[in-house]
Amino acid sequence: MVDTTGFRNSMAMLGGAVSVITTDGPAGRFGFTASAVCSVTDQPPTLLVCMNRSSFSNVHFKSNGVLSVNVLTPDHQEVSGAFSNRNLDTEQRFSCASWSTLESGAPLLDESLVSFDCRIAQAHEVGSHTIFYCEVLGIRIGESQEGLVYFNRAYHRLGDASKATS
Repeated sequence: MVDTTGFRNSMAMLGGAVSVITTDGPAGRFGFTASAVCSVTDQPPTLLVCMNRSSFSNVHFKSNGVLSVNVLTPDHQEVSGAFSNRNLDTEQRFSCASWSTLESGAPLLDESLVSFDCRIAQAHEVGSHTIFYCEVLGIRIGESQEGLVYFNRAYHRLGDASKATS
């Protein structure tokens, strides 16, 4: 059996885009920072989002039944930090950026790299996490051409290679 620490250290070598996942609805407005997001299928367009089951907001995401995936740019490290800080309340987290909505009503980060507006189609409990399967209702693409990734426990800027200079 693989030990938890060894697994976590190994997974730190698997880079991932940094996103802020948000929801709003009858259960209220909530959000968290995630790198465990990926596409499932394009017919119908579906993403999966993993969230710790022990998170205070887990039940609220399930109750609202909607979420948005806001993929961050390098300028959003502060936003990422706010949404991963357990000492900040919901209003403090959302006050660090500007937000709007599309069809689902889940908050979309105004200057994100891209935002996916989603309905939670299914949720499965696996170990310590809930896996949300999210049907994409709408997409809003931002103007930035650079993304924020998390690799080896640090943020890194990911940009357009054609703009690199030698």
